[in-house]
Amino acid sequence: MGKQATLQSDQVSRLEPDTSILEQFDVQNQIIASARRSQLEEVTESFIVDVPTCICLNLEDLKCFEVVERQYEQWGVIFQNSLAIQPSNPAFPIKLGSTVLMGSPKSGFLEAKFLHPVNWVSACVTSSQRLVLSAYDRDRQLLCQTILPSANLANSDSSLSPNILLSVAAQNIHSITFCAFDGQFTIDEFRFCL
Repeated sequence: MGKQATLQSDQVSRLEPDTSILEQFDVQNQIIASARRSQLEEVTESFIVDVPTCICLNLEDLKCFEVVERQYEQWGVIFQNSLAIQPSNPAFPIKLGSTVLMGSPKSGFLEAKFLHPVNWVSACVTSSQRLVLSAYDRDRQLLCQTILPSANLANSDSSLSPNILLSVAAQNIHSITFCAFDGQFTIDEFRFCL
């Protein structure tokens, strides 16, 4: 299994496996969330949320070039300026599956708003330049940020690998933004924890 780095506040942390991030957050339950409505009904009929729960979005249900806004609303998240793609550029490799999200039509920006506050958000990111992941409260006040300090494209001289794990953690996150200042980036394995 490959290793991921969690970047916080311009600092590159130690390399660690994906699962340790969830363990640090004491996640007992993780749901793979489909864009299909029927899956939510199946899961909620047999699932009781009494411990921290993470939701990981299954992007494979999306069609290539589909505008992504309310497809995951039943799971508690709405996207703005988001497009599903299946990258053909080898500089943007895919970690799992074939579909990722990118900021579009406005290049270098993507926002996710949560219908109920969350405490942790993460995604695997590949970017053409420095990228900032910011978390905001209900009043749009900045709670925290994580920074990818430079590009991490595949087959480049970057010391950072593609699909690096970025995360933010704070109480009552109502929205997050990814901003690469007019650069290009892709997002995979988008997760949030209640």
